[in-house]
Amino acid sequence: MRALGDTLVIATHNAGKLREIGALLAPYGIAVTSAGELGLEEPEETEETFAGNARIKAHHAARESGLPALSDDSGIEVDALDGQPGVHTADWAETPAGRDFPMAMEKVWQRLEEKGAPEPRTARFRCTLCVAWPDGEDALFEGKVEGRVVWPMRGDRGFGFDPVFLPAGETETFGEMDPAKKHGMSHRADAFRKFVAAFFDG
Repeated sequence: MRALGDTLVIATHNAGKLREIGALLAPYGIAVTSAGELGLEEPEETEETFAGNARIKAHHAARESGLPALSDDSGIEVDALDGQPGVHTADWAETPAGRDFPMAMEKVWQRLEEKGAPEPRTARFRCTLCVAWPDGEDALFEGKVEGRVVWPMRGDRGFGFDPVFLPAGETETFGEMDPAKKHGMSHRADAFRKFVAAFFDG
């Protein structure tokens, strides 16, 4: 795998995601900046897969910044909702005033209630990381964590759908869990282990 260099652009405008990815990269001496901090526009995500949208974001940031860029496209798939919201996870939170994830979580729960979905209401978080270089080369790494959707929302740690996601075998939602524990077992951590193995191990 080709070298990353010492600065990586994280293709996000989400402060929570930048913080989480920055913490995962810190041990490897990689400095991070974000597309938001560089004033880059957010490209339109037009694909119907996590990999497709991750590629759009990473290539846009690499091209515009002239640096290698790392993007993450992630979301929650709820089995009783045929995998929704999936790649549209953030879209379910969109409002004219910005993203409202408590509203989005309520929407998911209401749909499960309307369907009379049996317990456990299984779900998973998926994450696809894409590293892209300014010359157009890229590499993909995919991760997931299984669990179920619970209600009411629990915890004010994490972000997105974390307060309603209970990982398999755990008693705390991602919203309640110590961030260090979550970082060790999340879908993003799973994808990052593969990313680290490719770039830093050996």
